Amino acid sequence: MTVQRGRHFLQIPGPTNVPDRVLRAMDAPTIDHRGPEFATLTLSVLEGLKSIFQTAGDVVIFPSSGTGAWEASLVNSLSPGDKLLMFETGHFAMLWQRMAKNLGLDAEVVPGDWRHGVDPAQVESRLAADRKHEIKAVAVVHNETSTGVTSRIAAIRRAIDRAGHPALFMVDTISSLASIDYRHDEWGVDVTVGGSQKGLMLPPGIAFNAIGPKARAAAKSARFPKAYWNWEEIIAANKSGFFPYTPATNLLYGLREAIHMLLEEGLDNVFARHARLAEATRCAARGWGLEILCLEPEEYSNTLTALLMPEGYNADILRKVIMERFNMSLGTGLGKLQGRVFRIGHLGDFNELMLAGTLAGVEMGLSVAGIPHAKGGIQAAMSYLVDPRGKEKDVQVASFEQRANKTEIRS
Repeated sequence: MTVQRGRHFLQIPGPTNVPDRVLRAMDAPTIDHRGPEFATLTLSVLEGLKSIFQTAGDVVIFPSSGTGAWEASLVNSLSPGDKLLMFETGHFAMLWQRMAKNLGLDAEVVPGDWRHGVDPAQVESRLAADRKHEIKAVAVVHNETSTGVTSRIAAIRRAIDRAGHPALFMVDTISSLASIDYRHDEWGVDVTVGGSQKGLMLPPGIAFNAIGPKARAAAKSARFPKAYWNWEEIIAANKSGFFPYTPATNLLYGLREAIHMLLEEGLDNVFARHARLAEATRCAARGWGLEILCLEPEEYSNTLTALLMPEGYNADILRKVIMERFNMSLGTGLGKLQGRVFRIGHLGDFNELMLAGTLAGVEMGLSVAGIPHAKGGIQAAMSYLVDPRGKEKDVQVASFEQRANKTEIRS
C-alpha cells in the first residue's frame, strides 16, 4: 500500500473538514444529559441556531442525518394522501420525493434537466391552477448538492404569494445553511431542513427543522403517526434545556463552538467568503475549458461546483487518479450524472490557500489522466482572488469555449 504524507484534501461537498476548534470542543467528557450543565448547553445552542437560520421561531435538533430531518418535516405537518408539489432539480430532490411517496404522500414532481433550479413561474402557474387547494405543501431543495445549482427561495416565495395559495413552503438547506444567504422568516418558509456536516463544519450526526407558526398550526391536525420525530414533544422538553431522548451530547459541544465561529466572522462575511471562493473555482473551470453543469449564472452554487467531463471521458477515472496521486477526494457524480461530472466542494472552514491547493490537484489530475483541457485554470483563479474586480485580468484564459446550452443530460 502506498504511504501518503501530508494532510488529506477532503474536497467533497460534505461532510466537510472539521476545524480544530470544533474538534477540541467535542474532545470533552460526556456529561449528564439530565443535569444543569447540559441544560445550559442546550439553551445556548438553540438560541444560536436561530441566528443561523435567521428565525425567531423554534428550531428542533434531531440525532440523525439530514434524511431524518426530511422525514420529520413531512410527518409533522402533513397527513397520508396529501398532495405535495416537488421539483426534479437533482439527485437529492428526487430522494426527498421518493421518501414522500414511500410515506404515502401524493408527490407530484415537476420534471427538470438537473441543470437549472426551480422556476418560480412554474410554481406560480401550477399553484394558480390548483383552485381547490389540493396541494398542501411545496418542497424545494435550496442548493442541490448533486448538481451545484441553487434555487431562488425568495422568488419562489413571491410566486406562491402571487398565486394566493395556502400551501406550506418547505426548503432543504442541507448544503447551503451557514454558507449561502438563507432567511427562514423573511422569505416566509414554513419548514427548513438542515444538517450538521456541511456549512456548520461538524461531523454528520445531527439535523434540524426550523419551524414557522403556520407549520406548527398544521402539525395539530397532521395524521401521520410519529414518535421519535414529534416536534411538540421535543419543543416542550427544550423549554427547560432537555430532550425526550438521549441527545448527541458531544456533537452539541461542537455545534456550540461552530456557531461561535460563524457569528464571530459574521454571517454576511461568511456568505461573501463562500461567494468569492466559488467564483474563483468557476474562473479555474473556464480556464481549463471545462463546462460548468449549472447553466444559469444567477443559480451558481457557492458551496460546490459540478464540472462536466469532455465527451468520452469518465469522471470517476479522473477522481481515482487524483486520489491516488495527490491524496485528494472529489465528489462523484450521482444518479444519472454518474461518471459524467466531478464535484469540487468549497465550503465550511475553507480559505484561499486551501482552494489554491485544491485547484492545483485538479489541474495536475487532468494532466495525469490525459483529459483534454487548457492550462491556466489555477492562474485564472489566483488572479480573481487577488483582484476580484479585474476578474481574470492579464490571464490567458482557455481558448476552449463553454458548451453551455448544448450538452444534454440523459437518463
